Amino acid sequence: MHRLSFRPILRFSFCLLVLCGLTYVLSAKPAYPPIIEGAQVETYKVAGEMELRLWIFNPEGHKPDDKTPAIVFFFGGGWNGGSPSHFARQSQYLASRGMVAAVADYRVKSRNGVPVKVCLEDAKSAVRWIRANAERLGIDPNHIAAGGGSAGGHLAAATAAVQDFDNAEEDSRVSSRPNALVLFNPVAVVGPVDGVSELDIFKSKHSHQRAGTDPVKLSPYHQAKEDMPPTILFHGTADETVPYVAAELFNQKLHDLGVRCELVTYDGAGHSFFNGPKYYEDTISKMDTFLVSIGYLEKQ
Repeated sequence: MHRLSFRPILRFSFCLLVLCGLTYVLSAKPAYPPIIEGAQVETYKVAGEMELRLWIFNPEGHKPDDKTPAIVFFFGGGWNGGSPSHFARQSQYLASRGMVAAVADYRVKSRNGVPVKVCLEDAKSAVRWIRANAERLGIDPNHIAAGGGSAGGHLAAATAAVQDFDNAEEDSRVSSRPNALVLFNPVAVVGPVDGVSELDIFKSKHSHQRAGTDPVKLSPYHQAKEDMPPTILFHGTADETVPYVAAELFNQKLHDLGVRCELVTYDGAGHSFFNGPKYYEDTISKMDTFLVSIGYLEKQ
């Protein structure tokens, strides 16, 4: 049973992230566009004059006629900035374990002036492109996971939960929905929830402008159905950008729908904890165990 003993509104600053598109500040801002060593670079979409790319890490000895499970990661940054290099380490690790792993670029507000719904369109295009090119890339089209952190975690979850906002020019016969989710402190709740007053801020006009639509239409929590894929969700209890209560709500929603979801809690951890030295190895280990359990990796 979910407890309605929530933190004060000042700690629910992820609402401001959604409404204002604030840049997710890293201690050292990555270069853009990034140079990611050891990756195969592919263009998955052309939007105006911009080429949107994937950086793909392949397992050693990988061949086009393989049928290997894959994952695509989406970076965080408040849908305002950020770099695809954000999940390069996780991708390199998974490639070393036998998966094809990619990090994806997508349009954001600071570089491209787009609302959140366009970020989601690009994320869906990336999943669809990987599936459409699975045979050439040596990927099993029925074993494609999506992952990400913060706003990128929202995009990964939304590719599975949200039915709309696909690119109308793409082949809708090729699904843009992933078969599994690996989420790190995702913005999984984008809209008001009955009885949760901290989320009423999403009723404001500005939230609609930033999202480009009713935020509820982009919300994994609100749009989740019984056919959601198996999910692992990492979150820290001291996260002041995407508070832990959002993870609890999303986890409970998936359980209520009969969907497998593992909520991995880190007591006292803040936002983007998973790339820090204290937690990186443990999140990698638990991600590995989850992917083994659903048949994406071989047991070590």
